[in-house]
Amino acid sequence: MAARGADTDLVSVFADVQSLLLAVGSLEAFLGDLAAVAARVAPDTSCGITVQREGEPTTVASSDQRARRLDETQYAVGDGPCLHSLHSGEAVQMPDVEVDTRWPGYVEQARRRGLRSSLSLPLQVGGAPFGAMNLYSFAAPHSFDEQRRHQFELVAAQAAGALRLADQQVRDTEVRDHLEQALESRAVIDQAIGIIMAQQHCSSTVAFDLLRRQSQTAHRRLREVATDLVVQTTGEPPQPGKPFQR
Repeated sequence: MAARGADTDLVSVFADVQSLLLAVGSLEAFLGDLAAVAARVAPDTSCGITVQREGEPTTVASSDQRARRLDETQYAVGDGPCLHSLHSGEAVQMPDVEVDTRWPGYVEQARRRGLRSSLSLPLQVGGAPFGAMNLYSFAAPHSFDEQRRHQFELVAAQAAGALRLADQQVRDTEVRDHLEQALESRAVIDQAIGIIMAQQHCSSTVAFDLLRRQSQTAHRRLREVATDLVVQTTGEPPQPGKPFQR
């Protein structure tokens, strides 16, 4: 039977993860909130989320500074349970930091920071690890018993799936923003072309070529030159284009 009291109900945790996913504005914000949700599963627990960026491990989110410092300690010494989980795709548990003899360079510093036990779980998509969720307990040794570990494994599995969807949502948003910027630039350039056509009594092709030459001569972006021409001619900023509709 699941423990109650200080424990957080897993159904509530999963609901929180899904809510975060629906409200994601940026991947960094999502991961930060996700780390906070994971830390609530057990008392006096901190959570850090590590991913590999350009060949280097990086803490992209943490529930608090304790987790971030312990993550970064492992990066500094080049070894530790978090890094092992990240590279191997295996779960790594340290039941009692006081007696653990692995990774001595890291463990010595972790003890001084008050760490009692830890659990690092790989975040996998399609069987390939792309990150690790690092749980640090400052309450007591053996904080991650079989039941507790199973709870966190469920959270990590849920987080990995949500993280993949969140990443796709962020990518979709970035694509939309780029398209909106392109449409806005096109609108400004079209207005400038119309002004040149009226002034020079020329075709749109000739007007665009004149605008492009001016951009190259001034070593300025085409949109900037077009904006200046619209403002100089009308006394007002260019009219925005129609928003991109997905």
